[in-house]
This record gives sequence, structure tokens and C-alpha cells, in this order.
Amino acid sequence: MALRRTSSAQAPLAVLAVVSELYPFVKTGGLADVAYALPLALATEGIAVRTLLPGYPAVLAAAGDASTVHEFADLFGAPARLRAAQAAGLDLLVLDAPHLYARVGNPYLAPDGKEWPDNAQRFAALAQKAAAIGRGAMAGYAPDIVHAHDWQAALAPAYLHYGGTPRPRSVMTVHNLGYQGQFPQALLAELGLPPQSWAIDGVEYYGNIGYLKGGLALADAITTVSPTYAAEIRTPEFGMGLDGLLRQRADVVSGILNGLDTDVWNPATDPHLAQKYDAATLERRAANKAALQAQLGLASAPDALLYGVVSRLSWQKGLDLLLEALPALLHQGAQLALVGTGDAALEDGFRAAALRYPGRVAALIGYDEALAHRVQAGADALLVPSRYEPCGLTQLAALRYGCVPVAARVGGLADTVVDANEMALAADAATGVLFAPVTRERLELALAHTAALWRQPAVWRQLQARGMASDVSWAAPARRYAALFRGLVASAG
Repeated sequence: MALRRTSSAQAPLAVLAVVSELYPFVKTGGLADVAYALPLALATEGIAVRTLLPGYPAVLAAAGDASTVHEFADLFGAPARLRAAQAAGLDLLVLDAPHLYARVGNPYLAPDGKEWPDNAQRFAALAQKAAAIGRGAMAGYAPDIVHAHDWQAALAPAYLHYGGTPRPRSVMTVHNLGYQGQFPQALLAELGLPPQSWAIDGVEYYGNIGYLKGGLALADAITTVSPTYAAEIRTPEFGMGLDGLLRQRADVVSGILNGLDTDVWNPATDPHLAQKYDAATLERRAANKAALQAQLGLASAPDALLYGVVSRLSWQKGLDLLLEALPALLHQGAQLALVGTGDAALEDGFRAAALRYPGRVAALIGYDEALAHRVQAGADALLVPSRYEPCGLTQLAALRYGCVPVAARVGGLADTVVDANEMALAADAATGVLFAPVTRERLELALAHTAALWRQPAVWRQLQARGMASDVSWAAPARRYAALFRGLVASAG
């Protein structure tokens, strides 16, 4: 499968990243953070990334006077433009299609909380035009790799596959297998997918068009965001119905751990904090704890173990278990500061807990980026009781900020947190507390273990110092992505 473009050994490899959200413009979760930080990290590896994303109002505002580099006469019922811009240090290609994307708020949900009824067309359009760009629709640009992120971009490998050769290589990255994008078979022709795509080795998935399934079946390589999650998703327990396909394609599946933007997340320079600090000045964290307690209406209690949560409120994140374990946490004299939004029942549950335990439990329902930073800097420990966790960024920030992670032993949490067992403590390797299985009882045992560690200041400082010394940057992951991309291009001949 030959590429149209041949690069000299010195020329940067060209990658087109395809994403549905991008920090700092539109963000609902960690995907946006990864989509922002990875291109910057890849630049140091000689990989030139351009990022294609929908023209939401916030994106177009940030793009400013972006130049039109291509026009599409009809994109699901109306014309559209492809606009090039630079913003936030990234090279952007914005799909300017107001009939699809000129909607404020959540990029996937209407104001009533339900999915937009035309999401099938909105994200097929993104993938379809990614494939077109991959095939040279934009004059002077022919990427070596089209890198699709999650279900919203996952049809890009399918459109490339069914368009014949020559074509660029494709990579499908799964950030969360639980979100798959499934739509009715009747849309097949409207989406521009050929009849032969309706097959078990194509986009057909239990009678629907499976966007993520199609990407997993037809991409040249599959990555997910941690080695442990890459193994987990090939099992029935974590495979969400796709484990058989992933086992079949195991030779092209790899787990590349996410990194953290260590410029954005740096307690020594973070503008959101009451007091900046680093590993050599950990005593300054006390000022951040006091400020966080004051801001959230918690009792001023320097010696109380303050747990933080910065999370989507969902079953996946195990926060129903935290509600059940809350009496045990409070019995230890601890406090809880929670920031998040999500399932209505969990939102109501944490609001009720804050009312029931004033000064001991605080729940800010919503998301506040600055407050998320202050929780990491002010809380003593961060709770991440996820039932499954592809990677997780919140625990990486916790390590960076000397906030000891207390996490389930799943996915990327298992890959990034070293449990404070006897051997790890003796070897000065421990960075947090892990527990399994993910049940209320095991969470309560983890809370008890954490409280015991907290009562040993020297041991707690050891955990903080080791965590802050961990390399949570994008340097190593970027090298692995670069090697993957180069290997794919070399194998194309």
C-alpha cells in the first residue's frame, strides 16, 4: 500500500489528528487535554501534527481570521469550508459547517441533555473530511498518518479503507471503549459508506452502524491510553462487546500511556494557587489546603485528612461507592472536597451529603478548571475509585502536586500509581494506595490504610516526594507514538 507522499529522511512526518474536542477551546473530558498536549510533544520527535476539529463557535472564535483552504459544495445538506489557523500553539484545520456545529455548550448534547439527533451526520462529516484531506483534498498537504481519536472520528479509517489506494496509514486511538457511537443501518448510504462496508469485518455491529467498531476493524493500528487497559479491553469483563474483535486484531493493538502537560500542571508556576511550591518546599502546601477549605466552606482543620475528587460523576468512576463509604471516611475524622458533574442521582447524592455534613463535605457540582488545580494543590489525597479507567489524568496531576492518589487497581491507574505496601515503602517506591476489587468494602479498607499512613508524617512526606519525582510528562509517550507512526510509514513501502 504505497503512499502518495514520499518524505526525505529530514522532513517531519506529517500527521493529521482528528478530534471532536480540544483544550482550551472545547472540553468535556481528558480527550481534549490529550488532543492538545500530544501534538506539542510530538513536535520534539520530528512529527508535524495538524489537528482537524469541528467548527464550534468557541473554536471559530479562537481561530480568528482563519484562511479558507478548501470548500465543500455539500456536506450533509449545506456547503462547508475548511479553514486553517494557528491557535494555542497548534496548527488547526477547522471544519466550518454552521448547520452541523454552530451550537453552544456541550458538543454532543442538546440543552435538554439528550444527544443531538444529527450526531451521526455531524461526526461522520468530521471523519469523512479527514479521509478527504488524507487523500489530498487540501492543496499542498498530504499527511502520512491520519490519527483518529474515539468514536467521533472513528469512521475516518473506514472512509480511507473503502476509498482504495493510495492512501495514508490510519491509527485509531481509544480513550474510552464505553462510548462507541452506534446509529441505524438505514443511514449507511447517506453517510457515504459503500454497501460492502455492511459486514462483520466492516462497520456492521449488532444491526447498527458502529463508528468505533468500524475504526477498530479497519485502522492500520490501534492504540489505547495505557498498557493495562490495552490488555483489559481484550477480555469480556472490560471489552464492552468488542473484546473478540480486539483479540482478533491483537497484533496491531498497543497501549501507550497518556502524559500530562507539565507546563499547565506545575505547582511551582500555577497561577491558580494561593501559594506556589515544589518538592523542596512542600510545607507551603498548607496554605493551599487552608485556602481550599475556606473557599468550599470546610472547617479550618490543618490536621484533618482532606480528600479531593475531581471527576465526572458516573458509575464508571465508582462514585456511588464513595457515597456508600462516606460514613467510614468521616468516622476517621477526614473531610471531602468534590468537584464534578454528571449523573443526576450522583449529583443529588453529593449535594445531600454536603448539606448533611456541613464543614466536613463540600460538593461543587459543575466543572471549574481553576478549582480543579486548587483541589490538587490543597487536598492531601485524591480519590479515584473507578470501576474501569483507560488512563486517567487526574491521578497524574495528583502525583505532580504531592496529592497522594487513592485509586482502584485498574487500567491506567494500575500503571501509574505504586501501592504503599510494605515492600514498596521499604524500597522508597510507593506513590499512593491501590485497592481491588472495586467494592465499597475494599474502598473502606483503602481509606483506613490511607488514614494510617497519614498518621505517620514522615511516611506521608515520602509518598508525596516520590510521587512528585515521577515522570508524568509526555516525553516517553511521544517517543512511542513517533516510533509507531514511523513504523507504519516504513511498512507501507
